[in-house]
Amino acid sequence: MATDTLKNTTDGGSGGGGGGARAVRRLLLDNGALSALVVLVVAMSLLSGDFLTTQNLLNVGVQAAVTAILAFGVTFVIVTAGIDLSVGSVAALSATVLAWSATSEGVPVWLAVVLAVGTGIACGLVNGALVSYGKLPPFIATLAMLSVGRGLSLVISQGSPIAFPGSVSRIGDTLGGWLPVPVLVMVAMGLVTALILARTYLGRSMYAIGGNEEAARLSGLRVKRQKVAVYALSGLFAAVAGIVLASRLSSAQPQAAQGYELDAIAAVVIGGASLSGGVGKASGTLIGALILAVLRNGLNLLSVSAFWQQVVIGVVIALAVLLDTARSRAGASAAPGASGSGGAGGSGRKGARAVRYTVAAVLVAAVIGGVSFWNNGSSGGGTKVGLSLSTLNNPFFVQLKAGAEAEAKAEGVELTVTDAQNDASQQANQIQNFTSGAMSSVIVNPVDSDAAGPSVRAADKAGIPVIAADRGVNKADIDTLVASDNVAGGRQAARTLAEKLGGEGRIVILQGTAGTSASRERGQGFAEGIKAYPGIKVVARQPADFDRTKGLDVMTNMLQAHSGVNGVFAENDEMALGAVKALGSKAGTSVPVVGFDGTPDGLKAVKAGTLYASVAQQPAELGRLAVLNAVKAARGDEVPSMVKVPVKVVTAKNVADFS
Repeated sequence: MATDTLKNTTDGGSGGGGGGARAVRRLLLDNGALSALVVLVVAMSLLSGDFLTTQNLLNVGVQAAVTAILAFGVTFVIVTAGIDLSVGSVAALSATVLAWSATSEGVPVWLAVVLAVGTGIACGLVNGALVSYGKLPPFIATLAMLSVGRGLSLVISQGSPIAFPGSVSRIGDTLGGWLPVPVLVMVAMGLVTALILARTYLGRSMYAIGGNEEAARLSGLRVKRQKVAVYALSGLFAAVAGIVLASRLSSAQPQAAQGYELDAIAAVVIGGASLSGGVGKASGTLIGALILAVLRNGLNLLSVSAFWQQVVIGVVIALAVLLDTARSRAGASAAPGASGSGGAGGSGRKGARAVRYTVAAVLVAAVIGGVSFWNNGSSGGGTKVGLSLSTLNNPFFVQLKAGAEAEAKAEGVELTVTDAQNDASQQANQIQNFTSGAMSSVIVNPVDSDAAGPSVRAADKAGIPVIAADRGVNKADIDTLVASDNVAGGRQAARTLAEKLGGEGRIVILQGTAGTSASRERGQGFAEGIKAYPGIKVVARQPADFDRTKGLDVMTNMLQAHSGVNGVFAENDEMALGAVKALGSKAGTSVPVVGFDGTPDGLKAVKAGTLYASVAQQPAELGRLAVLNAVKAARGDEVPSMVKVPVKVVTAKNVADFS
């Protein structure tokens, strides 16, 4: 009792002015992730006058929502010393089931939602059964589900996005025109997580299992059943996250949420949970998700290079975890989950803790308010253009970026380039950041034309001109579309290959990333063009994800399975070059290969004779024209609704004109 009284007196607040400072210091030491979040918010506020605005802070909340909901589910698993790598795929599968059943199959929307949630729970139950009764390591079991879930999503959708029911899409909208529904869902799921962990038998069992599984079993806990329930909860939260994500994009993307499992795990660990189990709490997980969202949002606003963003995020994550580890080793606080009991003096400690949190909240609000006032109107003038590219892991888009940067320099404007990494959700976040970051105009190269619609509509509402590059945007107003015709290019590729083969032959097709508009349109054009040559048979078509290495592997496998192949069409030059490598000496002699894009490596191969032809799109010129029209639109000048960049077939005869 004397000890409790002494602690309360020391922490609590009869020490005059120093009590508040000690309370804040103790709070920050006890919460390394919270310290990191406060530092990040203050730093971003000082560096960017656009960060501390109501609209941008709401954007941060929206962008954290999906990761946070996934992470809440993963928290249950990590507390039990497990891991769940399947949550991203389960989220995509659940959303796909909802959209497919409600639209293609005519199932009532409410039942489609139940099916989607049931899908997530079923995936979790399978994971739990494999871990508990199949004795598989959680890493292996959930890695298998990652592949199964993604594959089923692609099978159901046939690789194409499916429009989301309008009634469910409202989850991605706002209440009263300003309060985002995804943020409300995130808060609700966070409260559910906190309640389960702190107030239920299952939650207490999680901490017991994670602390010492054998001791938990000997104490009478049905460990296997509890683990199954834990993974089922993770699947349930993944399903909710998938529905929220698809609602934001107004479509279910079969490739959605790729890599989100890593963000979810990172958020949980940053929030103070231990991968060894027994430690973790909902508030820490929420803070971890907010740290990731603040980082990405702030780096976008600061115009940090898309390549450096990944480096910075990795370093900050490591520092945040190191800070929390150092705090734990110093014994600054007890392990979360172990402090639930009261005992003598327990209510006093809770009261002191409440005072500390209140003082800290007031101090943080004061700091943020002061920084906001100091930064008022400091976002600067001049023309600022944001460019969101679908990916920079492709030479075509690297050239587009180079052309855009060259034109921006010539025009004397500030250009911010972001990389969506073929993730429609990440691109939506980037466009939102551009909208709240006082951009004069925005250029978007959509990952998917439908999914880009909601975020582009928000830019339209804010009065920001939007230029679409290479691909259009559906269900939204854009000022100009600067593009070549992928469908027409596919037809030209079909005609070129067919004429080379004399109208007779057996060919294979290497497809791009399933679900992307570029792959759909190029494939559609080729299919339309090849119909004119009934003597040519397509013996196989397989996706190689626009990647050279995958092109090599897939082509090698198809040559093994199909004899007599004498022609190849690849939906980009990278896959075509992989096919050339697989064909070896046959490439350019007995087996012509036609690619798409006209990249530098592709043109070199055409010149060398190993690649028969490439459909050149002139990406640098496309980037230049996109920036030129974005600048004109920002200045209020009239711009054409469509700017076409010529597409040409490049062969050995005319490659010198392009090199």
